[in-house]
Amino acid sequence: MFEPTHTAALTRLQRFVPRAGRDYASKRNYDETAHVSTLSPYIRHRIISEDAILRATLTRHSPQAAEKFVQEVYWRTYWKGWLEQRPTIWTACRADLNAALNRVQTESGLRCEWEAACKGETGIDCFDHWARALAETGYLHNHARMWFASIWIFTLQLPWTLGADFFMRHLLDGDPASNTLSWRWVGGLQTVGKTYLARPDNIAKYTNGRFDPKGLATFATPLEGPPHPTRSPVPASGTINPDARLGLVLTEEDLSPGWLLDQVTPVATAVVQSTAARSPLTVSPLVTGFVRDAMADCQARFAAKLGPITVLTPEALPDWVKAHDIEQLVTSYLPAGPTADVLGKTDMVQVMRPFDADAWPHATHGFFRFKDKIPQLLKGLAHA
Repeated sequence: MFEPTHTAALTRLQRFVPRAGRDYASKRNYDETAHVSTLSPYIRHRIISEDAILRATLTRHSPQAAEKFVQEVYWRTYWKGWLEQRPTIWTACRADLNAALNRVQTESGLRCEWEAACKGETGIDCFDHWARALAETGYLHNHARMWFASIWIFTLQLPWTLGADFFMRHLLDGDPASNTLSWRWVGGLQTVGKTYLARPDNIAKYTNGRFDPKGLATFATPLEGPPHPTRSPVPASGTINPDARLGLVLTEEDLSPGWLLDQVTPVATAVVQSTAARSPLTVSPLVTGFVRDAMADCQARFAAKLGPITVLTPEALPDWVKAHDIEQLVTSYLPAGPTADVLGKTDMVQVMRPFDADAWPHATHGFFRFKDKIPQLLKGLAHA
């Protein structure tokens, strides 16, 4: 369904752009791929960047006509910026996940219910369909993700972190910020007390009658959790030493490094894949293969500027640095998540994309406050 190449991303973008206005605004909630961009696996790994998508969209539509799609692009940016100012939430969620997995090992009833949900064997037809479709394709429509999370939490009453982990293991676009905070939002932890309840009539409407589930929870009691941590400043972008022998570390967080290669000329490039760190359990081979092949496509596209390329494990980086006499390691900024967990302690200069540096400081409260800044951000994009 998703070819992991920049060319495929551009083709998909070109096909969608004509529908990014009225069609997307009116039909985006239907559980069909015909009315959405399906660009998320490419955006997640920046095989194609958000600013490239926005520019392409705004050459065809006015900001007003494409408002809903533009906002959807910025949702991912907002989630990242919000979590970047509260990174301990990611750490706490990982700890909660490990605790839930320990329960799975010791509580046979929970283990059976969790396994049935993951296999799509709950007896709830729509939920089971989405569980199997996700495992088979690596993708779910956004509305289906909300319904799925709500049923997981409020009808099946399973720990939400196990559901978020199921998504991270199988989604090609599994993004730590978007995924974690969206599950928290459904459960009433993100916007405290505000939950999302999957309703049979809503599912029937937006699946065009394919599903009309019975026995779903009729009330969504908010999950309990600690208050949000104190917000910290957005980290500053690192400073490159132009006189140093530079080594580039290419990760799955940014597979369009042309903007960074305009600033650095590496003597060598290390490619480090961190997909396995998305979960304590085995990540889907579909996801691992997509990322691996997307990284290979990136290497081929930018080979002339990358210098000698070596695919490495994180543990092999120090020896590689010595072998190439590298004085400074440079990489694109690693937001809170598995890649930062794997590489965050490595002595590297992390350079932030201007797109993120402009937007993340506005992700201080809810999305509606952030949304008010989008016209200003678009003006900056036009002049970049």
